[in-house]
Amino acid sequence: MPPVFWTGKLSWPMMLMVNANNIIAWLTGNAQDTAAMKIRVQQGYDGAFSEHVTRYDELGEQFQKKAAAIQLEGMDLQGKGVLDVGCGTGIMSLLALQKGAAKVVCGDISNYMLKVGRAKAEGQGLGADRVDFRQLDAESLPFEDESFDFVMTGMTLGLLPDPDKAVMEMVRVLRPGNLLSVGAHGPDHYWEACDASFRVINKRYVLGYRLEFWPMKETAVRKLLEKAGLVDIRIQRFSWRNAFKNGGEAYDFFAAISSNFWYAKFPPDERAKETRKTRHYFESKEIVKITDDIIVAYGRKPRFGRYF
Repeated sequence: MPPVFWTGKLSWPMMLMVNANNIIAWLTGNAQDTAAMKIRVQQGYDGAFSEHVTRYDELGEQFQKKAAAIQLEGMDLQGKGVLDVGCGTGIMSLLALQKGAAKVVCGDISNYMLKVGRAKAEGQGLGADRVDFRQLDAESLPFEDESFDFVMTGMTLGLLPDPDKAVMEMVRVLRPGNLLSVGAHGPDHYWEACDASFRVINKRYVLGYRLEFWPMKETAVRKLLEKAGLVDIRIQRFSWRNAFKNGGEAYDFFAAISSNFWYAKFPPDERAKETRKTRHYFESKEIVKITDDIIVAYGRKPRFGRYF
């Protein structure tokens, strides 16, 4: 089950507010409605609640590429069959091909993200024999056991209602003796933007709503991999601050990367008003730096024995 209390960094007033709201969400059952969580994330990245998502690559690709490069640094992908779970627009998938992967299956819950990724791949002359885009649920992968030489997921775990189940699924489809590579949002990830958004958001529409995006600590990521039976586990954390010209630019980046999927709780005619109000707050408070905090973990599937 999703945790009740917020696991990332926030200012104390926002931490108290968010956790009080999460308790209400738990008591009313909203925090346990994992099916609804998945639907909101899918619809958000399909562009149902904000037009910002249509600028995902324009505004955020350079930052996402940095995280992908860190995660795949030193990985031997030559000639391997790779699965990318929660691939978004295919940023890490395409990098894996550049690093010598024979083929990548690029899977995501959002059809729009897959559409953008497929267009990029076609623009690079890559057909389905090299990269195959598929809609999928990370917690129920549509593949046979031991189908891939390398399985990876970048910055996805914090958006999954049941990350334990997702990691076990990734291990299930991984061939014995091979690596799983996991990228997760660290505790400080985007905390400035989250804090600002929580301050300004119309509380009326999100009372008792448990946000789908949750950061993770290194210890939590390690436990996920250990529980799934992986060995030779390595974990590293990387942090940096992204600087923007002004608060409006910072907000546009955050809205595009996050897709504003929490606007699902707002009436359609209120979403544009909420966007303008939040963007103005970013500008007036000069929120021009947003922290990237990523946790990268690797674990090897044993050649023999039970894995979970």
